[in-house]
Amino acid sequence: MRNRHQGRVIIGFLAAPLILYTVFVASPYVQAFYIAITDWRGLSAEFNVIGLANFAELFGDPVFWKALGNNLILLVTLPFVTIGLALFLAFMLNAAGGPRSGEIRGVRGATFYRVVFFFPYVLSIAIIGVLWMNIYNPINGLLNGGLRAIGLGHLQLSWLGDERLAFWAVLAVLVWNGVGFYVVLFTAGLKAIPASLLEAAVLDGASRSQVFFRITMPLIWENIRTAAVYLGIAALDAFAIVQIMTGGGPNDSTQVGSFYLYQNAFSYGRFGYASAMGVVLFVVTLALSAFTLRATRRERIEF
Repeated sequence: MRNRHQGRVIIGFLAAPLILYTVFVASPYVQAFYIAITDWRGLSAEFNVIGLANFAELFGDPVFWKALGNNLILLVTLPFVTIGLALFLAFMLNAAGGPRSGEIRGVRGATFYRVVFFFPYVLSIAIIGVLWMNIYNPINGLLNGGLRAIGLGHLQLSWLGDERLAFWAVLAVLVWNGVGFYVVLFTAGLKAIPASLLEAAVLDGASRSQVFFRITMPLIWENIRTAAVYLGIAALDAFAIVQIMTGGGPNDSTQVGSFYLYQNAFSYGRFGYASAMGVVLFVVTLALSAFTLRATRRERIEF
């Protein structure tokens, strides 16, 4: 009787969130699959079912393939660079201060540095986009102004106006924005490692690199794995920063799938075509997330 009462209480608490999730999250996903096989323009109740015509057009669309290629480059570079920097900084802040009587210490002022690194993450993505758009301004931006100030004016570039540079300039902003959060995430993992393990390694003569690669990384692998999945999903999105900083240009050099989808839906009124694009991106994101989880699976280390 008691278990039945507890079950009713649990169902009562879960019912409202599940209904809201179904209506506002799951239902739009299901509708997108249906809209993808229509020619719906988004502004009327009239549409025709056209089968797989949207998908056929999509696979012959060079801009979509350019956008997907940029997403895949982000998928490789963004997690690798962000996690690498965050791991380095987290380790330096927590274990690079040098041993003293066998004790592992972080660098002096580590708490202050953690706040500084985390600060970009609390800023709105709109603020970040506008901020860096002005920093990259070729005429009066901070970056070119700084180069002029130190006598390197010949290195001034049109950072967002050059097809060869714009994508990498946007990538740098994404790394700058995210690295502080993962520093905090990895710091939490490092704090959970018993100090006795690290101190024993130091007393046995292990170098910092040996401590990092043979003890620290295996023990915080679950944190790294989680970061890789989150950053992979972010790499397949990147909508807001691209919209604000470049609008997909110049010449689609910074185009990404999510922004191209938005353009087709809200600029060109092709909701059916955009939904087909969304279905493809959904499948790609799901497959890559599953692959990442599978590829990074390891035996859990207990300590």
